[in-house]
Amino acid sequence: MPRYEFRCRTCGDTFELSRPMAQSSDPASCPAGHDDTVKLLSAVAVGGAAASAPAPSNGGGGGGGGCCGGGCCG
Repeated sequence: MPRYEFRCRTCGDTFELSRPMAQSSDPASCPAGHDDTVKLLSAVAVGGAAASAPAPSNGGGGGGGGCCGGGCCG
C-alpha cells in the first residue's frame, strides 16, 4: 500500500499515512488531531549505481545515435 506524506499547517508536524491510491486525496488529520493538513509531493529515489552503469550500446554500427542507433541514418 502506498505511503503519503503530509504536513500539518497548525503545528508544523510532518507525518506519513499508508492508504489505498483511491484515497490519496482524502483529507488527513495530524497525530496531534489538527485537520489543517496538506499532502506533500514526495520524490522517489531508486537505486544508486547509475554512475557506474555501462553505457548503452549504439547498435554495433558505430553510428552517432540518430533515429535508431545509427541504423537508418546513412
